Amino acid sequence: MRRCLQLARRGAGYVAPNPMVGAVVVCDGRIIGEGYHRHFGGPHAEPNAIRAVADPDLLHRSTLYVGLEPCSHYGKTPPCADLIVSCGIPRVVVGMLDPNPQVAGRGIRKLQAAGIEVVTGVLEAECRELNKHFLTFHEQHRPYVSLKWAQTADGFIDRLRTSPAESPLTISNELTRTLTHRERAEHQAILIGGRTAVLDNPSLTLRHWPGRNPVRLVIDPGGRVHDGLHMCDGTVPTIVYTAQPRPGHEGLEYVQTDFRDPDVLRHILYNVYEHGINSVLVEGGAHTLGEFIRHGLWDEARIEVSPLRIGQGVPAPTLPLPPATTQDYQGHTCLFYNRGKRR
Repeated sequence: MRRCLQLARRGAGYVAPNPMVGAVVVCDGRIIGEGYHRHFGGPHAEPNAIRAVADPDLLHRSTLYVGLEPCSHYGKTPPCADLIVSCGIPRVVVGMLDPNPQVAGRGIRKLQAAGIEVVTGVLEAECRELNKHFLTFHEQHRPYVSLKWAQTADGFIDRLRTSPAESPLTISNELTRTLTHRERAEHQAILIGGRTAVLDNPSLTLRHWPGRNPVRLVIDPGGRVHDGLHMCDGTVPTIVYTAQPRPGHEGLEYVQTDFRDPDVLRHILYNVYEHGINSVLVEGGAHTLGEFIRHGLWDEARIEVSPLRIGQGVPAPTLPLPPATTQDYQGHTCLFYNRGKRR
């Protein structure tokens, strides 16, 4: 099962909103086939592992290990449970059950009805941690929310700026910028506020890590977003939450939002969920990050602390708990936070 988890991680950044899943076929104590879910819409881990077996006759006395319950329904691919039954595999070991209501135990029951021995719950905690985005989406009906920002040693995330002509403060180093792009690749969407969209005019795309560009989300109560911004170029799906209805175009959607509602962030996250997005990386600025923190609408956070000091600027947000772990990246300290039990 640990090998299943290793394989599954290779799908990070490519399989969402599907889960990351690895599968291994073992016969007489030897691995004879392995595979993983490589990209959304492609074959799942089980057929990839089964097809990797050179001698199909060995399947009749093999055990299939898989991190997630085999699917039992037709989606973009045929049911994996049907394939397992047709191959005559006598034993299947599963890391965790699938919370997707289209599966939710049906895959296990289909295997058992065919006379296959099924063992469940092997390294379940590790399997759940690997697919926390997928689990939160199906169990909580909302996206998993990660916060990320970089700050100076004296607690500022930027200089005081009022014009797009003033460039943002460079805080991250080359290594931590790469880490940020890896985080972007591992989330389905990236979110900023309207002020950041206008002042920084970011593209919010992947440039230092392979993967699919995340959907771009902007919370824009002041109606600052305009078609001249990089985010509105239509090259990456973009959703802008704004107070006034506005026409969009291909790749750009405006969602009318009532910002007078005290639960507006929850409603925005539910709309993100309705768009089929299972994870959001919130990159700021300070006000947007602070609102997610104030309302308790976050699951984990990474704060990069640079040795740079600037004396005055935009104060960084603060989190109401100590970091779970810390790590040094070429003189920059990254603090990792986890809220623990999911809501």
